[in-house]
Amino acid sequence: MVSVELKNVVKRYGETTAVGGVSLTIGKGELFFLLGPSGCGKTTALRMVAGFITPDEGEILFDGRDISRTPPHKRNVGMVFQTYALFPHMTVAQNISYGLRFRKLEAAEKKRRLDDVMERTRLGGLGARVPAELSGGQQQRVALARALVIQPDALLLDEPLSNLDTKLRVEVREEIKRIHDEFKITALYVTHDQDEALSLADRLAIMKDGAIVQIGTPEEIYARPRSAFVASFVGETNLLEARAAARDGRQGFDTPAGWIPAPAGGGKPEKALISVRPESVRLGSPDGAAVTGKARSVKFFGGTVKIELELEGGATLTAAAPGASAAGRWKKGDTAGITLEERDVVILE
Repeated sequence: MVSVELKNVVKRYGETTAVGGVSLTIGKGELFFLLGPSGCGKTTALRMVAGFITPDEGEILFDGRDISRTPPHKRNVGMVFQTYALFPHMTVAQNISYGLRFRKLEAAEKKRRLDDVMERTRLGGLGARVPAELSGGQQQRVALARALVIQPDALLLDEPLSNLDTKLRVEVREEIKRIHDEFKITALYVTHDQDEALSLADRLAIMKDGAIVQIGTPEEIYARPRSAFVASFVGETNLLEARAAARDGRQGFDTPAGWIPAPAGGGKPEKALISVRPESVRLGSPDGAAVTGKARSVKFFGGTVKIELELEGGATLTAAAPGASAAGRWKKGDTAGITLEERDVVILE
């Protein structure tokens, strides 16, 4: 495995800049995600690491060695495609071992690698089948095994779960995490799915319009987004306009949801946009509450109940509560007291 570094990488198509000066470092053995909406440049960045696209500017380094113009077959990377790209006329074993054809290895070593990777990806006993006889999850594991059998320096995954249904996507997601942890390989994973990124990544970079807007662990990105884009794209949030206002000697903000104490540390701007996650909105009895809201809708999502509240002045606020405790407690038209805690407030750039 290697460390992978992008240094001020740029890719243009005519007057359109697909990737504009991206810099990041992926540590050895790290499962790193590029997360962003369609068209943000994440797949272009991945394909430059793979060698399918040559950057117009900047460098791509493997362990400090510039491979920006090294052809793909000399980079020793494994690639897992969105469409699996399996050969339909070949068996599972033939698909997995295809990349070994071009490596000068003894027949015994090729068989050892094939048997090992099939066992570790839980494909034992399926070697004689063809892709049409496999489930979607099994096909995805074949694609993973094919990428891993060559013992690549880095593993690249391009939206690998997008063709699976929701239940299977969760199952294969766990398999990818298990396989990565077992092989301990440097991996770059591209997706637009927040759940994939938050549940799997060691670290992730959020991309927008060809640029990286924030890098951090899933916990850092979710709990402390820097911008309204990140706060809204990664999970769900309430965005509230705020104006500085002190009370009882404490710094804070007046918002449509009432006065909120300013979080410790950081600046205290006169005007700000703040983010509050729905699960951080506490609901209780309206009696004696400084701020109340009327439930415009109550939606049950199994493990969660989401209540959309209309505040005085017309602003809205979404609260989320565990389904088991909130189911049946709140209904459309109810009035609830609202409390926001200092630790749950994030001032955005």
